[in-house]
Amino acid sequence: MGALDYVLAGVIEALTGNPALTLGPLVLSWPVLMVSAGFFTGVLIGATPGLSGPFAMALALPLLISSFGFSHDALLPVIGFLIGIMKGATVGGAVPAILFNTPGTPDAFMTTLDGYPMAQKGQGGKALRVAQFASVTGDTFSDIVLFLCAPFLAISIELFLGLSEKASLMILSLSFVAVVVGSDAFKGLLAASLGLLVASVGSGTDPYPRLSLGMDFLASGLPTIAVIIGILVVGEIFGSLAEMRRHARATGQAEIIRDTGDNSLGLAERIRLLPFIGMSMTIGTLIGALPGIGSTLAAAMGYTAGRKIHKGAVPFGEGAPEGIASCEAANSAVSGANLIPALSLGIPGNVSAVFIILAANSIGGFNPGPSVFRFTQDQVNPELVIAFGLFTLMVVGNLLNWTTGAWFMRLLGGLIRVPRQILLPVVLLLTITSVYVEGGSMVDVYILLVFGFIGYLMRWAHVPILPFVIAYILALPLESTIRNAFEASGGDPYFLFHGVVSPALLFLSVVIFAASGWLRRGKPSD
Repeated sequence: MGALDYVLAGVIEALTGNPALTLGPLVLSWPVLMVSAGFFTGVLIGATPGLSGPFAMALALPLLISSFGFSHDALLPVIGFLIGIMKGATVGGAVPAILFNTPGTPDAFMTTLDGYPMAQKGQGGKALRVAQFASVTGDTFSDIVLFLCAPFLAISIELFLGLSEKASLMILSLSFVAVVVGSDAFKGLLAASLGLLVASVGSGTDPYPRLSLGMDFLASGLPTIAVIIGILVVGEIFGSLAEMRRHARATGQAEIIRDTGDNSLGLAERIRLLPFIGMSMTIGTLIGALPGIGSTLAAAMGYTAGRKIHKGAVPFGEGAPEGIASCEAANSAVSGANLIPALSLGIPGNVSAVFIILAANSIGGFNPGPSVFRFTQDQVNPELVIAFGLFTLMVVGNLLNWTTGAWFMRLLGGLIRVPRQILLPVVLLLTITSVYVEGGSMVDVYILLVFGFIGYLMRWAHVPILPFVIAYILALPLESTIRNAFEASGGDPYFLFHGVVSPALLFLSVVIFAASGWLRRGKPSD
């Protein structure tokens, strides 16, 4: 099969391969249905203050796997729903930031700087339209870069890197994530080391269980979904509940602001926004391609760059549409680019990519990494068909955003803030239920709560969470690659230092960590 044949096979697999409804020649497939449902769910979740896309993905993943099972046909519907949530939550997060001055995530804070002043002037509708236009433009550009770069990067790595070089590349990625996430490189390294330690419980290629402490339920390893959701979601819930108790803070309803000003967004105004969107989405894509940095830095850099070139009558921070466009384009461009290392290297770039990789690993039949993009001629590579099906679903999500995103955001314009003291316990109950449904055992719930408490302690100690999660995900492929490289070298203990590329990557790992310590010298630690 040629490249075009794989593309067509992926499109057909996504659009017609698993029909949910057939009306004559028209076929509505499960993947398309699920990415649509995920998109609208994501917009709703993003528009609800206190919730975020990763929260929704964490709740949905166990339920989706329980519903669709572990067959080949389950891959695209499950991952499609997660992609829909990721795209919808990104654009939906602008709703509370603009209308309520309530950033649901740190990167949405930049949107409040100009969005809320516009809402106070009666231009909330225009602000939402600007946010949606900038968001979908940045997201589309980022996805195009993903479609072009991920196969090229994966093929290059597969052709030029051996087992030792791949192992060193994973070590470099872990070092990079540990250093750039958070304000303390040593805490990031501690988090990554803890993730590797937890992943080694009961796993590996040894004929006996490791670190099981003689407990039967640990002999087969810890349940991955319970561990990751516990650290990411339950730990955040515990932290928020503790904060509410400390401050005894009661939340009321949001102020209702009438849209009495000009709320249209004409073609000429959209054209004036394009330079700001173009610059910010380029910044967001470049930042998103680096694992672990995230959208917060991209939004801040995009906003700063837009302010430098802005010469309008309304300055940034006082209700300038260009300010909204700058941060929303950069923020949304991160999402697609973060899947570049996830699909081409198997290294998650952010929390959303973690759940996509987790879904692929849980269901089976699709292992993100260089082997996915092998254009075999003599036999069909099913993983490559799934990859192009995944790209097709991302295009479907973008089309939904272009055509219905602004309309759906306007429907949520009257959304009233849900008090956190009501919202968080409900989310905790749903999280426990979803993990129990997926695992079918109370042991999974106990592990979920234990790692939720560990996640709370890590946040309290200002230890970053993302290095733990990425190290936990990469632990098994890293160990497998190192073992295979060691065996291929004939048992040479210096197998990682052969050639030029592998030692260079290891040297870069040390340089990154040392440079981080030098840059932070003299600064107060957390």
